[in-house]
Amino acid sequence: MLRLLEQVGQACAEYQDKALRNLPCKRIQCDEIWSFVGCKEKNLPAEMRNKIGQGDVWTWTAIDADTKLVPSWLVGKRDAGYAYAFIEDLASRLSNRVQLTTDGHRPYLSAIEDVFGIGIDYAMLVKLYGESSDAGEKRYSPAQCIGVEHRPIVGNPDPDHISTSYVERQNLTMRMGIRRFTRLTNAFSKNLENHAHHVALHYMYYNFCRIHQTLRVTPAMEAKVTNHVWTVEDIVGLIHDEGVVILK
Repeated sequence: MLRLLEQVGQACAEYQDKALRNLPCKRIQCDEIWSFVGCKEKNLPAEMRNKIGQGDVWTWTAIDADTKLVPSWLVGKRDAGYAYAFIEDLASRLSNRVQLTTDGHRPYLSAIEDVFGIGIDYAMLVKLYGESSDAGEKRYSPAQCIGVEHRPIVGNPDPDHISTSYVERQNLTMRMGIRRFTRLTNAFSKNLENHAHHVALHYMYYNFCRIHQTLRVTPAMEAKVTNHVWTVEDIVGLIHDEGVVILK
């Protein structure tokens, strides 16, 4: 079963890397979603902390607010190096200037400046949190959001479209659809590579197979990347003895 996951996950990652190019997106939202491999970071031995492969793992995600397509993601740490790699990959898939919104994670600032320069309309949406009213629930529930700040950074972002709502909803879809991402689970990933393969499979299904409730088509169809709804058999068909076959 793990061998099949490896083959399908690699095929899904390679196919989307080739297919999701020259995208005419207009509004992009980015966020990061937490998970862990092996055990949580706080439970790792000191010498193993901050090393990729065990402990806390973050999946950087981007979503097109109009088509709901996820054009780019990256599994790794939540540091400046991964921020740059993620934004660089995202930029390579876009065909025109976009409005981009991220949360207040500071590594985005230098990454977006280095990759896009002034060729982007970029803003941060920073959430302000208060203390939890019930200390007994603090372990399981985030602090209450008491407000947000819209911070234009580069260009002329439209205030009406400074939002991370769609990407946050996509992250919830991941938590609901991937058992490895469920909080307080015993089904967490034990291997980073398998974790990444599962993420690639999830986005292949989300982008190409799952009909979006509002759009009535898949995100890939709405973005004109494909002209039909894919099936699970189509995904499995990407595996080939000699590599990956690009389906027409």
